[in-house]
Amino acid sequence: MQTDEIEVILLKVSGQDKPGVTAGLTSILATYDAIILDIGQADIHDTLSLGILFEIKAGSSSGPVLKDLLFKAYELGVKVKFIPISIPDYEIWVKGQRKQRYTINVLGETLTAVQLAAVTKILSNQNLNIDAIKRLTGRVSILEKEEFPRSCIQLSVTGTIVDKTFMTASFMEISRTLDVDISFQEDNMYRRNRRLVCFDMDSTLIQTEVIDELAELAGVGEQVKAITEAAMNGEIDFSESFKQRMALLEGLSEDVLQNVAENLPITKGAHRLMKALKYYGYKTAILSGGFTFFGKYLQKELGIDYVHANELEIKDGKLTGNYLGEIVDGKKKAEYLQAIADKEGIHINQTIAVGDGANDLPMLNLAGLGIAFHAKPTVKEKAESSISSLGLDGVLYLLGYHDRHIDMMEEE
Repeated sequence: MQTDEIEVILLKVSGQDKPGVTAGLTSILATYDAIILDIGQADIHDTLSLGILFEIKAGSSSGPVLKDLLFKAYELGVKVKFIPISIPDYEIWVKGQRKQRYTINVLGETLTAVQLAAVTKILSNQNLNIDAIKRLTGRVSILEKEEFPRSCIQLSVTGTIVDKTFMTASFMEISRTLDVDISFQEDNMYRRNRRLVCFDMDSTLIQTEVIDELAELAGVGEQVKAITEAAMNGEIDFSESFKQRMALLEGLSEDVLQNVAENLPITKGAHRLMKALKYYGYKTAILSGGFTFFGKYLQKELGIDYVHANELEIKDGKLTGNYLGEIVDGKKKAEYLQAIADKEGIHINQTIAVGDGANDLPMLNLAGLGIAFHAKPTVKEKAESSISSLGLDGVLYLLGYHDRHIDMMEEE
């Protein structure tokens, strides 16, 4: 068919949302053998915004179809607007689908216009166009306050980034000054098909550093905390700091370990996250610079598939101040991540790593998606994504899950 024999028309529909609107309008188009080129709909507070881009034979067919659509719209109680699209403009639009696509998640306990304006201004300055906006968290009551408020929207954008380094730095500044988390990911096949999630343990899955707790019970708390803090900030080598801290624990009774394990403060949102990951078929792992004694306890508590951590040496019911096997440092965590992915037949780009310390950076940078969780400033600066405003279940939003997907799982 020659281009002068067809017309391309955008039908824009607005009004009160109700059952039957799309069915009624497409039924009219069907009687005229229209071809649907694109269709999209949004519904905010029962207010409908529907767009249908269709192709139809030019001339005698186009007039009657527009008239019939107007009558049907009046019958349905909605407003319609017709916008003719030239063939050259349509072809330019088609070629636009080859542009690079990205997904941006904006997360916080609440989201404000100030935060969203700051994020979208950066996108505009980078010549990125927002194609779609989706709310991933459930509707929020104004009258009933939630115990753990959370809000997340997902932006789908296209275009060629002008300066990625500047854009990332700008997002970091917005995150710091406006108390909001921003995740920027390439929208590719791997993002839509993640299969393995690996977690640091201390200060990630649990809200404590176990070695610091053990040190308190051994009477060397301040010494060990100072070494831990320096290691997590990347000020001293992790392996060296580990040896120093272990030596200070010499003589601590084995009985203490079980009591500490039974009282581990599990991070808010961890149970919800693990239940969802298991339900949707993900493999999970703990890759920790802590100890297997506590990792295995969490493995049972949270249903985790793999645990790799340090092994305490115990003789005559007491810690010797030494360890067994290799130290699980940052390099080793990354090696375990790769090994588990290989064993499960999972591409490295389908993996996610979550951690808070400098020793987590190797696995955060290796994984398809690295998430700095309530992390040290130096770690947040170097990680691809970060979560500091929500609990651990905020990871689900970066995977694209809506609250209704999680609620459906919890109802079964």
